[in-house]
Amino acid sequence: MKPNILLITGGGRGIGAAISLLCAKAGWDLAVNYSRDRDAAESVAEQARAKGRHAFVVQADVSDEVQVQAMFAEIDKHDGKLAGLVNNAGVVAPLARLEEMSVARWQQVFGVNVIGSLLCAREAVKRMSTRHGGAGGVIVNMSSRAAHLGSPGIYVDYAASKGAIDTLTLGLARELIGEGIRVNGVRPGIIDTEIHASGGMDHLLDDAVAGLPIRRMGTAEEVAQAVLWLLSDASSYTVGSLIDVGGGR
Repeated sequence: MKPNILLITGGGRGIGAAISLLCAKAGWDLAVNYSRDRDAAESVAEQARAKGRHAFVVQADVSDEVQVQAMFAEIDKHDGKLAGLVNNAGVVAPLARLEEMSVARWQQVFGVNVIGSLLCAREAVKRMSTRHGGAGGVIVNMSSRAAHLGSPGIYVDYAASKGAIDTLTLGLARELIGEGIRVNGVRPGIIDTEIHASGGMDHLLDDAVAGLPIRRMGTAEEVAQAVLWLLSDASSYTVGSLIDVGGGR
């Protein structure tokens, strides 16, 4: 029986790295995607191999169709079958109001967060769906509590992109469940990763955390636990669900 390969996009850093390592511990073989930071992805793959798993890195800017197709072709060369996809890769742009935003910014945010998830899901479906001769599988999409809250005055474009992911998760779940693929999503809240600095939110974190019922930021590992559950047989009756990991926010 061929081993099951899990592709984690943006798997070398932050939440993606935590997902990669937790899933390796649980028995998954890994394809760790990265866009630019190969060293970080290689470090994660090396740690997974130390846990006894087969792990390799695959480069692709997920917003680019040619690169995504090449990434999946590379995965096809490895011993094993693709059985899981975590659409984790995502970007935020600096804090801004809508009237300050450019089309180029929107194209980047939606290109990675939405088009990237669509492209990776499409290629995964071609390999996992029983309609195409596959054995089934699992897709977990990374959304955000921002999809529900809107992120006014911070980055409504990012929130809108994650709203699209929520809709994609619900629709794709119903489209694919009859073909052996379960689709669900996870919506993290304020998680202790470097994404806040890239979005220029550092100075807002103290007030945001103070307003959380739980009174602290979440960890990447706590998000990874929710993803792992959705990937596992323990969630076999869970389809089209969005799990909030947001500390009550």
